Amino acid sequence: MSFELPNLDYAFDALAPHIDARTMEIHHGKHHAAYVSNLNNALKGTDGIEKNLEDIIKNISKYPAAVRNNGGGHFNHTLFWKILSPRGGGQPAGSLMDAINSEFGSFDTFKDTFSKSAMTRFGSGWAWLCLDNNGKLSVCSSPNQDNPLMDIAECKGSPILGLDVWEHAYYLNYQNRRADYISAFWNVVNWDAISTSFQHLSK
Repeated sequence: MSFELPNLDYAFDALAPHIDARTMEIHHGKHHAAYVSNLNNALKGTDGIEKNLEDIIKNISKYPAAVRNNGGGHFNHTLFWKILSPRGGGQPAGSLMDAINSEFGSFDTFKDTFSKSAMTRFGSGWAWLCLDNNGKLSVCSSPNQDNPLMDIAECKGSPILGLDVWEHAYYLNYQNRRADYISAFWNVVNWDAISTSFQHLSK
């Protein structure tokens, strides 16, 4: 078994002007594709080639750095594409909104907390909204292509929302204006998909 690059559910230009078509084309077709190819090469000759990606990520300390970097890249980007939508934006509803209000006090406070986590991640990395084993939401960030599902992660949980703050995710359109990219991101967040993940993990 080998891992494959997932198709997008929307066209490259569907998220514009918030995320431009050229960035999406390069981000998905070049960067993510390279993570998939490099992951498959890194797993050759190991039992990891027979495992699903989530199991690899959860036990990443057992694998070499190339699997950590490229497996994380594949996992993180696969989630990222799913939580973006041209019909996104607004706010979540139902049980997810209740949980956000309970944990953060309000949706606006959550947005500020998440945005600050993304903004203050030094260098390349990700910001996350996670659900832990006790059903509690938390916000954190991780370096490079690490994520909270990894057994080596400083903050642990199941990520349901992630924001890529590597420069390749925004530099063509925003240059060094990471804050503008983070602000624009909220216009394309697919809260329906995130709510579905939240409900599944909450069972």
